[in-house]
Amino acid sequence: MRHFDFSPLYRSTVGFDRLFTMLDSLGQPEAQTYPPYNIERTGENAYRITMAVAGFDESELSVEARENTLTIKGEKSEEKGEEAQFLHRGIAKRAFERRFQLADHVEIKSASLKNGLLHVDLVREIPEAAKPRRIEISSVASQPKQIEAQSA
Repeated sequence: MRHFDFSPLYRSTVGFDRLFTMLDSLGQPEAQTYPPYNIERTGENAYRITMAVAGFDESELSVEARENTLTIKGEKSEEKGEEAQFLHRGIAKRAFERRFQLADHVEIKSASLKNGLLHVDLVREIPEAAKPRRIEISSVASQPKQIEAQSA
């Protein structure tokens, strides 16, 4: 895959550094594949991230939103008791951290854990000031003309 150098654009733009960082990261292969997840669109301005977190409890998971980044962390607590001898260990108990870049005005609506799946519902709420609005066009002929009086 080609690598593009965005450094000339950094010199002539302000506030787009996050966009260029995301574009830079697209060229790099995703190293982390655990845990698996889905991103789905559930409505016009609604999204859901579903992550398979089998074996994790609510207390071992954290969902945090900060500056357009959603971070989901999972840390498995140490089990007390006898250490079992596994013949095959297919259920991962490793800690993870997965980050998602959120667009502007995307808010986390809720997070729930059910049947080993973590569901994070997101909604994009565009403020009224940013929504398009219709401007009425008035014609010059429809406005009353003002006559100025001359003093003698």
